[in-house]
Amino acid sequence: MNKPTLNQDALNYHSKGRPGKIQVVPTKPTNSQRDLTMAYSPGVAEPCLRIADNPDDIYKYTAKGNLVAVISNGTAVLGLGNIGPEASKPVMEGKGLLFKIYADIDVFDLEINATSVDEFVNIVKSLEPTFGGINLEDISAPTCFEIERRLKAEMKIPVMHDDQHGTAIISGAALLNACEIQEKKLSEIKMVISGAGAAAISCSKMYLALGVKKENLVMFDINGLITTERTDLDAIRLEFATTRKDITTLAEALIGADVFVGLSAGNIVTPQMLQQMASRPVVFAMANPVPEIDYNLAINSRDDIIMATGRSDFPNQVNNVLGFPYIFRGALDVRATAINEEMKIAAVNAIAEMAKKPIPEAVNLAYNTTNLKFGRDYIIPKPMDPRLITEVSSAVARAAIDSGVARKAITDWDSYLEGLRSRIDINDKLLRNLTNKAKQNPKRIVFAEADTYKILRAAQIVKEEGIATPILLGNLNRIKQIMKDNDIELGDVQIIDPEENCEYLDEYANYLYNKRQRRGVTQYESRKFLHDRNYYGACMVQFGRADALISGLTKDYVTTIKPALQIIGTEDGVSRVAGMYMMITKKGPIFFGDTTVNVNPTVQELVDITVLIEHSVRRFNINPRVALLSYSNFGSNEGPIPEKTRETTKILHEKYPEMIVDGDMQANFALNESLLADNFPFSALKGVPANTLIFPNLESGNIAYKLLQEIGGAEAVGPILLGLKKPVHVLQLGSSVREIVNMITIAVIDAQAKELGI
Repeated sequence: MNKPTLNQDALNYHSKGRPGKIQVVPTKPTNSQRDLTMAYSPGVAEPCLRIADNPDDIYKYTAKGNLVAVISNGTAVLGLGNIGPEASKPVMEGKGLLFKIYADIDVFDLEINATSVDEFVNIVKSLEPTFGGINLEDISAPTCFEIERRLKAEMKIPVMHDDQHGTAIISGAALLNACEIQEKKLSEIKMVISGAGAAAISCSKMYLALGVKKENLVMFDINGLITTERTDLDAIRLEFATTRKDITTLAEALIGADVFVGLSAGNIVTPQMLQQMASRPVVFAMANPVPEIDYNLAINSRDDIIMATGRSDFPNQVNNVLGFPYIFRGALDVRATAINEEMKIAAVNAIAEMAKKPIPEAVNLAYNTTNLKFGRDYIIPKPMDPRLITEVSSAVARAAIDSGVARKAITDWDSYLEGLRSRIDINDKLLRNLTNKAKQNPKRIVFAEADTYKILRAAQIVKEEGIATPILLGNLNRIKQIMKDNDIELGDVQIIDPEENCEYLDEYANYLYNKRQRRGVTQYESRKFLHDRNYYGACMVQFGRADALISGLTKDYVTTIKPALQIIGTEDGVSRVAGMYMMITKKGPIFFGDTTVNVNPTVQELVDITVLIEHSVRRFNINPRVALLSYSNFGSNEGPIPEKTRETTKILHEKYPEMIVDGDMQANFALNESLLADNFPFSALKGVPANTLIFPNLESGNIAYKLLQEIGGAEAVGPILLGLKKPVHVLQLGSSVREIVNMITIAVIDAQAKELGI
């Protein structure tokens, strides 16, 4: 995406709708006057008095125990420098968002106008009654060191400057594992550090704590090698000054070095410099967005290297999100008075050990691999790994208890771990995993309606994100004009106009004629059909010149699906296609079918639809629990619909005994496990709510998903077309750009699965 477009998209993202990225959401009922009486006056007086008698009750009656302040003065914001507290607020809101989605920690971001140590410390100290923890962010060195030191000494809640310790903890875990793989002892390695800012200093201290010898470490700042002879050093950098006189440049320092750690500037290391390092070197080039040396350049310079960067598009990403949400989660859960060295080391070891354990299938699926395992391309866990919240948070909590800074003990660790798992927002994680999976093996997606702004904007997004390679069908001049008018950049994207005498038209027309000649299609008509972009796009997919087709933004469903059925056809053993929506709800993802294709299916057709949808849900790494819906509960009412769903359930139980399915049942019983258990304890769905709902006819399914979308606030991903031999997906009429991007992602995953025969 070109920079002006990216800049405008970022501004739109932050400004449209409710400005910013976060909001305060009530956690208690506020529907009645009694609720408001409880929330404020006079009901609030009782918890106030309890806290006055026992200050620790603040954790019992308020949100303090799950509330972290993200605090900055804006003096060292990302790569933007000293831009001030107001300009830092979007970053701090973003950090709060990460706390919430990864560890369910609430955040107030505080941007304060204070640059001196005393002023900053006094402001933050005064906030201690409000917060359970303090995350310092984007404060310039060396001030940040003294601010953190004083706050840790003077406050009784956990304080951590993530810019310092986050990278130190994650790269520390990576260093442990990289040196183990390379068969190097930390006490013996020779290490070169490029950079002497907050992160580099903290990383160096962590490496020393893990076993690296101080005399084996040399550090460079912007002015060169840090030596004892320099007179421009503060006390913090002087701590890492070397007495060596045999080196002056980074190139000289790397001769014979075992480890290079970069936290400085891009492209300052050359392949020749890496070739001078010791055998089996470890290189962490963590400057962002441009590493000290390009990943591919580094690994091609020698075959015995282990390479890590801060980038998500290469293996071994050193990403602070592996640490800070879970470190604070563990600290808050035991009401720790500090985040001490023991807790940080515990996080290092937990992250390092996680990489050695068998990889959950969900992670393999998210990264589109079947063989992710501990080794030179996998030395630290992936950010999508759902185990991080349990492994890291529990390790930090244990370390806090063992080191004596915890004010609350955990006695039932199994229950604690289960509670941690329940905190993850499975909807956000599911969509992030699907996107990440698509990126691992992007596919060619042909767009039948490329002469529309929304399609072109979505195509730009998925191309830039590495989700898919777009192929555009439509009038060349019209498409280019829309791109020009809206500053859409798609590079050398392929554009085809089926109205012209384009390539392969004869081949496609002959194929269609041979397939449909006994259905009344003449040679002339087959060629005429191919001028329709839906026919042409379906032929591209059928002939392997595209991997999936997206259409339907401006045309009705039937018009879009008919060409796909005529040209591609259904999968072997599938008698009919079906449409499914993935509804992203507060209860997690719920799959609806059929919502778009089959008007009033028979019993056998409903069986086929259920099997098709159940199989498709499994592709999302979700264990389907299927409910066949009706206005009856297990025979409580008679009529054509209850009888149809009961008979369908009977056949499914007989033919597919491994399927978790039941019916006929009303929707509230399917989704409320307590209600179901109390009234129908014999049900196969007892204990866990259904996540896959099969509707008895098209009208009920279509009405249900649209009501949930508009009134219930659910996000609808779909319709996902099931049962075709090759991927074709039909958009909702008038879909938003976001919805189109979601459907493209699903189309890519569908194409990946069909390629593997899944």
